[in-house]
Amino acid sequence: MAGIDRRGFLKASMASVAAAALAGCASQQGGSVTPKAAGKSVMGLVVPKMAEVRVGLIGVGERGVGFIHHFNNIEGARITAICDTDPLVISRAQKIMTDYGRGQPAYYSKGQEAYLDLVAREDVDIVVIATPWALHHPMAKAAMLAGKHAFVEVPMGMTIEELWDLVDTAELTQRNCMMMENVCYGRDELMVLNMVRQGLFGELLHGEAAYIHELRWQMKELDRKTGSWRTGYHAQINGNLYPTHGLGPVAQYMNINRGDRFDYLSSMSSPALGRAAYAQREFPKDHQRNQLNYICGDMNTSLIKTIKGRTIMVQHDTTTPRPYSRHNLIQGTNGVFAGFPNRIALENNGRGSFHEWDQDMEHWYGKYDHPLWTRMGREAEQNGGHGGMDFLMCWRMIYCLRNGEPLDQDVYDGAAWSAVQPLSAESVADRGNSRDFPDFTRGVWQSAKPLGIVG
Repeated sequence: MAGIDRRGFLKASMASVAAAALAGCASQQGGSVTPKAAGKSVMGLVVPKMAEVRVGLIGVGERGVGFIHHFNNIEGARITAICDTDPLVISRAQKIMTDYGRGQPAYYSKGQEAYLDLVAREDVDIVVIATPWALHHPMAKAAMLAGKHAFVEVPMGMTIEELWDLVDTAELTQRNCMMMENVCYGRDELMVLNMVRQGLFGELLHGEAAYIHELRWQMKELDRKTGSWRTGYHAQINGNLYPTHGLGPVAQYMNINRGDRFDYLSSMSSPALGRAAYAQREFPKDHQRNQLNYICGDMNTSLIKTIKGRTIMVQHDTTTPRPYSRHNLIQGTNGVFAGFPNRIALENNGRGSFHEWDQDMEHWYGKYDHPLWTRMGREAEQNGGHGGMDFLMCWRMIYCLRNGEPLDQDVYDGAAWSAVQPLSAESVADRGNSRDFPDFTRGVWQSAKPLGIVG
């Protein structure tokens, strides 16, 4: 098909799927509306083995450039197409590909819809999306409708409607749509998952998760880079803007969508003071950064209740001056793990009283390192990306596709974890009153198998 025909087909398909979703019947479950399924569940989806996984990259800027390196260093993966509208970024990508000496992919950079030509290529199997947040939903949807598997950066979508649309599209096309929550592949998070699966903490009761990362300096990025688009959300949304880094691992510990699921959420925000103060200090009075009305509370705290009664605290703060933390805590009937700094207290572990923290992680690594990290950890660290977690995530994605195994994270996980953003904003605006989570699995969570310990 000619390029214009491919574009027209994809745009028409996207519109028809959206219309079908709106016209579909809905049922009421747990206080939230569940649309009628347009396809069949993709829980545990297995696709035919791929001898080689041909990769199309959309967005190779601040985040996406790392994927050029990672996929060039993974056996069985080959980058065949790259799309970005920034000519400087495309030029950098061309140089990196030249340095690797694996041949040049096709490049797309003309216009905001150039990605439609990439997803329509016959030599692209998966599409990796690392663009500004508002583009994640339409690009992932277009990829699936074109017959590709979509791998999208966090968050997967910005509204509940967008998240349902991606779930429906995945089920309709029987394609993977995985949100690339890289923190699930960190050494500590993998180790704790292994410890949880072995019952070390007993029955799980409570988790805590956070993304606390001072990013005011990004306000000085005006024409390109992350701050050029991310800063504006602090003037648009008052809630948890970025929940998944801390929440993803805790959700996996608790078997969310695989035996339990998020039930409802209550959220509150602190005053929004830090961004305005920083703008006044760092920019002229008439500067664009001083024209914004920053409404997102400097600290947002959300509480989630699961169907089984467990609780999860999720926090977000990218404004206040404090050390970085992806607070990672899991509490069970036999003890607790907490991160930043890592420490463990157990009732029955033969290493002293649970009234004192055990901070000797080498002991625990030696006994409970996840088999995946034991196998690939050194190579992951050598290839980099947040201590190796980025490379390991990409390696695992390719491994699953080449070996006919289900992915570790699916469209239901991405939807549930991303839903915290819009639900928290609704709750904050309503004095912290609770908001129900949709059941994106449509009941399949009750019989789905927990994520196993693979290696």
